[in-house]
Amino acid sequence: MSYNGSGTFQINTAGQPVITGTVISSTAFNALTADLATGLSTAITKDGQTATTARIPFAAGISSTLVTDSSSVSTGSIITAGGVGIAKAVYVGTSANIGTSATIGTTLTVTGSSTFTGAIAVDSVTDSSSTTTGSIQTDGGLGVAKAAYIGTTLNVAGLASFTATSAVLLAKGTTGQRPSPTSGMLRFNTTTTEFEGYNGTAWSSVGGAALSNDTSTATNVFPLFANATTGTASTLFTGNAFLLYKPSTGELQARVPVASNGIVVNSQSVATSYTIATGYSGTSAGPITIASGQSVTVSSGSRWVVL
Repeated sequence: MSYNGSGTFQINTAGQPVITGTVISSTAFNALTADLATGLSTAITKDGQTATTARIPFAAGISSTLVTDSSSVSTGSIITAGGVGIAKAVYVGTSANIGTSATIGTTLTVTGSSTFTGAIAVDSVTDSSSTTTGSIQTDGGLGVAKAAYIGTTLNVAGLASFTATSAVLLAKGTTGQRPSPTSGMLRFNTTTTEFEGYNGTAWSSVGGAALSNDTSTATNVFPLFANATTGTASTLFTGNAFLLYKPSTGELQARVPVASNGIVVNSQSVATSYTIATGYSGTSAGPITIASGQSVTVSSGSRWVVL
């Protein structure tokens, strides 16, 4: 063996060293040259004529003075037909082009742009609750040219700006598909065909109060008036205590009823029993018929005048 197990080249000792004044033995000389040829044949040539037959350990690393950029797997300063295993951090000075997959054991630091011709898959399943948590973190902005799909919750700490000229598509579903509510939720209800939001207590219509056919409320409520007769009303008005409505009785109270057309109209039939309360009086333009089984009760001190 020309090289021992430590990689040290060993000279054939037969007939060596040559002694001054003696004839050099052809056997010894030929053995020496054959040993040198064997040693040189197993050495790496700098012009690339030979290929290594085993992994070569480099205790001080590998340096290449070639500054050629790589645009494929067959260009650049270092070319390998197989994969590359890197136990420590990788530093890329400019662009990093990855044709298939790249597995990084620790840290990948890239000062320039990185172009991935395929998809990027991250196996970490850590949720993000801030800008410094989660599977992917960036100190700068994130530009996405195509659709972005979020599997669970999208948290936006700042302003959410939608610059498209089309529309914002909200979550939608039936009443039975409402999620576990949190104050501030907004969705479209396909059962009621209305936008709705959760106010912290209940789901309510967005863009106006929910309508209710109320005939049981015994307290006065305020009728509302809109500032538009078509389209969208931007303002609603109430008459405060000057105009009140009681759903349980159907009574409408006004401070001063004004018949702008000069006519006040009443039905000629009392279809439902009614009591004129103490402190009030009533008038009707007759003739008046009281329906079967119904009655009009006039409280003490009150009057009902039929004209």
